[in-house]
Amino acid sequence: MSRLIIISNRLPITIDKKDGELFYHPSAGGLATGLNSLKDDIDKIWVGWIGKHISEEWEKPSIIKSLEQQKMVPVFLSKEEEELYYEGFSNKAIWPHFHYFTQFTTYKDKYWESYKSVNNKFAEIILNLFQEGDKIWIHDYQLLLLPQMIREYFPDISIGFFLHIPFPSYEVFRMLPWREEMLKGILGADLIGFHTFGYMRHFLSAAYRILGYEHNFGKITINNRVSNVDVFPMGIDYDKYAYPEKHLLKGETINPKKFRKDKSHLILSIDRLDYTKGIPERIKAYAKFLEVHPEYIGKVTMVMIVVPSRSNVDQYQELKNEIDTLVGRLVGYYSSFEWKPIQYFYRSFSFSDLNSLYRAADIALVMPLRDGMNLVAKEFIAAKEKSKKGVLILSEMAGASDELSDAIIVNPHDANDIVSALAKALEMNKKEQSRRLGNMQSKMKVNTVNYWANTFINELMEMEEQKKQFAKNLLIGSDERKKLLEAYHKAENRLIILDYDGTLMDFNVDPLSVIPDEELLTLLNGIKLKNKLVVISGRDKKTLNEWLSPLEIDMAAEHGVWIRKNEKWRVSRNLSKSWKNKVLPVLMNLVDRTPGSFIEEKDYSLAWHYRKIDKDLSEKRIREYRDVLQYLTANLDLQVLEGNKVVEIKNAGVNKGKATRSWLRNQEWDFILAIGDDQTDEDIFKVLPESAFTIKVGIQQTIARYNLMSVSDVRTLLEELV
Repeated sequence: MSRLIIISNRLPITIDKKDGELFYHPSAGGLATGLNSLKDDIDKIWVGWIGKHISEEWEKPSIIKSLEQQKMVPVFLSKEEEELYYEGFSNKAIWPHFHYFTQFTTYKDKYWESYKSVNNKFAEIILNLFQEGDKIWIHDYQLLLLPQMIREYFPDISIGFFLHIPFPSYEVFRMLPWREEMLKGILGADLIGFHTFGYMRHFLSAAYRILGYEHNFGKITINNRVSNVDVFPMGIDYDKYAYPEKHLLKGETINPKKFRKDKSHLILSIDRLDYTKGIPERIKAYAKFLEVHPEYIGKVTMVMIVVPSRSNVDQYQELKNEIDTLVGRLVGYYSSFEWKPIQYFYRSFSFSDLNSLYRAADIALVMPLRDGMNLVAKEFIAAKEKSKKGVLILSEMAGASDELSDAIIVNPHDANDIVSALAKALEMNKKEQSRRLGNMQSKMKVNTVNYWANTFINELMEMEEQKKQFAKNLLIGSDERKKLLEAYHKAENRLIILDYDGTLMDFNVDPLSVIPDEELLTLLNGIKLKNKLVVISGRDKKTLNEWLSPLEIDMAAEHGVWIRKNEKWRVSRNLSKSWKNKVLPVLMNLVDRTPGSFIEEKDYSLAWHYRKIDKDLSEKRIREYRDVLQYLTANLDLQVLEGNKVVEIKNAGVNKGKATRSWLRNQEWDFILAIGDDQTDEDIFKVLPESAFTIKVGIQQTIARYNLMSVSDVRTLLEELV
């Protein structure tokens, strides 16, 4: 049975002490519900902080033993760690910053040092807990450094990481002094999950711009490992809110009438006290609604529940005071003996009362200024399973807005937008309410918290299998490498075909100035002395001739337009370059609109290079110009080829595979090795016999038999052939 070690800042348990005795109570929460729903064949162990400081050392062994029976492992924090790591860096640096409240971000080295120290404390617990075959799932912003710390202990372990809060845009994230360490920490995971595509996109952008890691459909190559970044929107236990009777405590009942004292329309607002929730903005918008629509005075009531949180923090105290003032002003201005515009509760509600409120409410007003997901919106929708009556007004800044598109989506900063939404919701007929609720409920019944947890773990397991398969294909210290070397040394007639850029030289900086270093020239010369060596490249004839002709090797330039044998170049037949006059102005316009890109003009092809420009901008330009280029080249027997940071237009009848056949004709080879890194090299692999040793550099999908991870790995292999 495989084990899954779940790691979160807090364990799903509360410990109370009464008369010297410790009492343990399970904590309700979506995360615990989802993880408990995982397959029975997964043995789950949960590691986390117990949520309070234990001052008596003799109590710790008792806690460890008691929690061990529940398959939990406690992390004990000192008072100082609780203050600096949790209240400090986690909640005064990461929390405000990731929610775009940068004015509240606190930059203190002592917070950061404690954050690193506590993350390492978690890692050391895993070091002692780990067994062969274990998988790790780390949760949330308090443990951003932990994936890489565990990776350093166990390089081959499967690690998942999920961020439950937003990931900010690059422009916001880059402001953090610790940005590189935080990104590297997260990238220690094999699978990295976010609630929405927007958060995923921001993370990939930060990884690229700060660390230089490019992604291929969300997959990032880091040394000899791949991190997959994906979207997993978290759901709720739908049945718990749709059919709550099964989950009530003794004596509890669901009674919507308890909260409907009159015939007023009920507007429900439920939030934890936090500046990210937009509570003052909501009260102001509601006040404006009553001002703009006086016909609803006495006919609507807002029930606003604010759950206490971090009351010892200055910003939260100020927020509480502001809310109290706004509520008091609203009540004082509009209230009558028969009616109050708002009922304000600064406390938490029981599950039964909460569900009764969901059922009683006509409208739920969920207005965070920024929120990772927001499950209140989903709970409200589920609670309407039977009645099919009610309207959700939802902030576009909540992650849930991506899924719940049938809600009335508003900008929480725009009071006029909220006023219009309230009027629309109050006027919406029952048929339209039912249609919208039904659409959202259908999605939520599928995308439950159980589905979320199982989907994540299944993908983590799938990645583990892919990693195993990739390890088999990886020619680094493997038996297959020995077979290749044995076949090489036994053979007499050997053909070695090599791509240049991305295979022999890394061209991350400037594609036009990757001049071969002395070490490479020496290496290629040693290969040439024992074998037929061919370099097949997309580069132009002049450049290859200048760089490699002293080696007296065979070459193909421009993907095979030019072929060099016995030190003589010949050009492929029936090629035209008159088309360049038609296409070149389009590419020049592309360069003008995209500073940092440039055109490389070859004898029979044109290439637009965009390595130095922003990835998103380059993708936009490619989308814009792809159709134009396809149209221009449609009747000219040309091909538009998208390579590694380059778009090339060339004659359609020319490719590296066709060029490769020049060395396969009239010659028997008892050993063939071909190495390439991009899509154009697949044409080489296709024409070679099955017995050939074909190697792809990188993790992209390929028909090659084997993989190497980098230019350095290629050179190391070639050194073994000299």
